[in-house]
Amino acid sequence: MTEKNKSFSGTRIGILGKGGSGKSTVTALLAKTLANQNYQVCVFDADSTNLGLHQALGFDKPPTPLIHYFGGAIFSGGSVTCPVDDPTPLPGAEISLDKLPNNYYLQNQEGIFLFALGKIGDRGPGAGCDGPISKITRDLKISGIGDYPVTLIDLKAGLEDPARGVITGLDWVITVVDPTNAAIQIAIDIKNIINQIKSGKLPATRHLKNPALVKTAQKIFKEAKIKDSFVLLNKIKDKEIESYLRKKLEEKGIEPLGIMWEDPSISLSWLKETSLMEIGARKDIERFIKRLKKNILE
Repeated sequence: MTEKNKSFSGTRIGILGKGGSGKSTVTALLAKTLANQNYQVCVFDADSTNLGLHQALGFDKPPTPLIHYFGGAIFSGGSVTCPVDDPTPLPGAEISLDKLPNNYYLQNQEGIFLFALGKIGDRGPGAGCDGPISKITRDLKISGIGDYPVTLIDLKAGLEDPARGVITGLDWVITVVDPTNAAIQIAIDIKNIINQIKSGKLPATRHLKNPALVKTAQKIFKEAKIKDSFVLLNKIKDKEIESYLRKKLEEKGIEPLGIMWEDPSISLSWLKETSLMEIGARKDIERFIKRLKKNILE
């Protein structure tokens, strides 16, 4: 099979879920497993508040955030605007790797490329809106990483990024559901948002006074390429919890494609700030990827 014809080659996959559900863990394990399956893998750390994804991937420190490359957030005097207030595409968002200064990315021994889009923890009072990071997430495309890399995007927890239109630039979404009612509801909401976009529902634009901006926002949603969302259960302790989550999701027409059983070594890796190693969850991720390929190809 050629690189072009592999199931995930050339696709952009967002990882979503509530805070603490395990999005970053899933992102790191997906990246490692797909790289082991000979995919070219690119990871965007687009979570503006959570830290540590670089360590989970085996890097000592993160790359310089791309928010600086694009001129900084408008709320701190920069040029990158929020996609809700200004849906205009980000200038220069399509970048060739050989044109990007090498402090803005890292590559580990597994061949995985990591890009950090930006954090807001050090921005200070009054500069905590991460809308500009959402715009970079929506529009950023890196070329020059092989011919058909799979791009995995670790998104901000919750529904802000989907509501800002970030998922219009994705092919697929993986929603991570841990054993909480909040996680179940987010999976339902994400599925509903995607279905609405696919049915032609346009974004809210009454706050936009400029007709050109309204037209731009509508165009972005009309041209959205998002296809579907898939659920991965995570931090599951026993069959009873698994059965309950499946029942609640299936009542809303959502069938989980995979399950990651609770593994104390994952929490220990995050606590010690070390790379996620060859742990039992890798087998769970491999089974999930196998089912994901089947659903994508159907």
